Amino acid sequence: MITPTSGYPLAWPAGRPRAGVRARSQFKVSQPAAVQDLAYEVDRLGGSQMVITTNVELRKDGMPRADRGTPSDPGVAVYFFYKKKSMCFACDRWDKIGDNIRAIGQTVAALRGIERWGTGSMIEQAMQGFTALPAPEQPWQVLEVAHDANKETIERAYKRLAARWHPDRPDGDEHRMSRINSARDQMLERLA
Repeated sequence: MITPTSGYPLAWPAGRPRAGVRARSQFKVSQPAAVQDLAYEVDRLGGSQMVITTNVELRKDGMPRADRGTPSDPGVAVYFFYKKKSMCFACDRWDKIGDNIRAIGQTVAALRGIERWGTGSMIEQAMQGFTALPAPEQPWQVLEVAHDANKETIERAYKRLAARWHPDRPDGDEHRMSRINSARDQMLERLA
């Protein structure tokens, strides 16, 4: 069985909406039991390297701090690998962290059911929606310069990349050129 690790603060997945209003759930489970059940379900699914992120501050040993109280944001995001792909399940519908962990565990259990009931190809389709998105690129990464580059460095990098990726070139790329334009504009705006 996998041993979950915890992360602080909450690493909510990019592009996933947050619940506006939270409700009390009907789950009758403690937070440690919810974590244990979730780890069991992820393990049975074939997941590995599970990390549960919340806004519960952690001690140096990775365990939750008991002296901080309940955070105002009970959201939970669980990351793990499934068939060599990074997955993310997130929930903040319920008003308690343990209940959100339980909801994620129940969701993974339902997906395991799909697999057990003989419609396994459907699980691959369902899991595509939970693929963790890569972190957004920073403008200096797009331009391949230091994050504190000056105006001249930014313009030189822009010209070099534009000469390579402009859509009028035979091997140009309109999407990449759009990212380059946006990155230059953002970096120059920071200098203003």
